[in-house]
Amino acid sequence: MILIASCIVLLGGCMMPDKEKGAGVIPYEQQLEAVQGAVGQFQEKTGGLLPIKTRDQDVDPFIKYPVEFSKIVPAYMEKIPSNAYETGGIYQYVLIDVEDNPTVKLVDLHGPERIRELNLRKGVSGHLPIEEMITSDVFKPNFSAMGLKEAPTVKSPYTSNELPFVLSSDGNFYIDYTADLHQKLLEEDIQVEPGEDIRHILYDDSPILPAYSLPYTVDEDGNPVFLDKK
Repeated sequence: MILIASCIVLLGGCMMPDKEKGAGVIPYEQQLEAVQGAVGQFQEKTGGLLPIKTRDQDVDPFIKYPVEFSKIVPAYMEKIPSNAYETGGIYQYVLIDVEDNPTVKLVDLHGPERIRELNLRKGVSGHLPIEEMITSDVFKPNFSAMGLKEAPTVKSPYTSNELPFVLSSDGNFYIDYTADLHQKLLEEDIQVEPGEDIRHILYDDSPILPAYSLPYTVDEDGNPVFLDKK
């Protein structure tokens, strides 16, 4: 019986699609700790340098410092995590707070994949139809006019919410985390001030960053709103 059960487990693993094997749906704490340790060792060995790829200065701050695994594997860790983009996973490993406390975090790549799809459709249509103005710089796109039967969403990495997409005056699509921020503010006693970018409340206690999003703050009633660029 034990032998049969073992064979079933082994067969199950062999029959699992490669995409599912490497998906790494759960951001394993051990993998994060391993990368964090390797980053620390690399920094100590190189006199303060970080194992990161070079990005433009004006890029989204949450994806500005992606981990360059070729600099730490296999010297400081055995292999690249199975849930990393480089091995077919759904997470990109990045660093934040690089000046004071370099910290390893993750970017869920489901969102940017949907954004790429929207950008392709935007390129085909040649224009960006607007359904509603949210602020002077943020808009609700008219997805029907873009040829979509329903507004696209992406599963939140923080909650069970299906998050919509908004369009900025810069011509780019972004994930709208309003629902997640509202839920977080309701469920927890968090002190934030109007004018402050409050996205940190999503990742302070989570390994995942709200990348590909716009800055948010709170209004006078404490509700999350898009932060005015001006």
